[in-house]
Amino acid sequence: MKRRIGYLVALIALAILGATAFWQISKSRTFQLFGEIVPGVKTSQKAVALTFDDGPAPGATDEILAILDEAGVKATFFLIGAELEQHLAEGKKIVAAGHELGNHSYSHDRMLFKSPSFIRQELERTDQLIRATGYQGAIHFRAPFGKKFLLLPWYLSKTGRKDIMWDVEPESFSKTADDHEKITSHVLTNARPGSIILLHVMYKSRSESLRSVKGIIAGLKNQGYSFKTVSELLAMAD
Repeated sequence: MKRRIGYLVALIALAILGATAFWQISKSRTFQLFGEIVPGVKTSQKAVALTFDDGPAPGATDEILAILDEAGVKATFFLIGAELEQHLAEGKKIVAAGHELGNHSYSHDRMLFKSPSFIRQELERTDQLIRATGYQGAIHFRAPFGKKFLLLPWYLSKTGRKDIMWDVEPESFSKTADDHEKITSHVLTNARPGSIILLHVMYKSRSESLRSVKGIIAGLKNQGYSFKTVSELLAMAD
């Protein structure tokens, strides 16, 4: 009886350890089981990549493009396929303005416990929509919510894609996310050479993030930083 209890305790402990390991790997921004994950770029040059997730959305697309155009900055937009399908004209505006498009999946579902066919369809369908905008550059991928474990990294590796993460994320902190000045301050404090900055600006609920962009650009320029697309930043790696 004692032996059986011991086995049961051991099995429970292993299950807890396994679940903990799974959770840590799935949300890690610096490690995945296959392929290349990029939370930032090791470079001595004072350059960063400004990246925007989700959308495109009517109205917000014009607003962010106007801000970037006025500042002379190029950015990388990780778009959701389903939203791009509904608003293809908005995606074309981003391309016409000279920005980089990235793949943020079709449905924005967490890529955990998904079949290989689901993952393939999510990525390939979105790639096709991105190409329909006229965009011809490299298409990088960013996992929805940054979640991945086994099959998604395997598919990315198989198809030669990098998983582009981030190392500056002001919206992830509740005390920062609802105030554009705090968002700006967080970015200016935490950005480093080669940083990838994550923001969401396409929805009304993210109006403070949109308001922060001018201050982020001006502040980082004052610190001597230049802004690059993800592809440009990757090419600057030491």
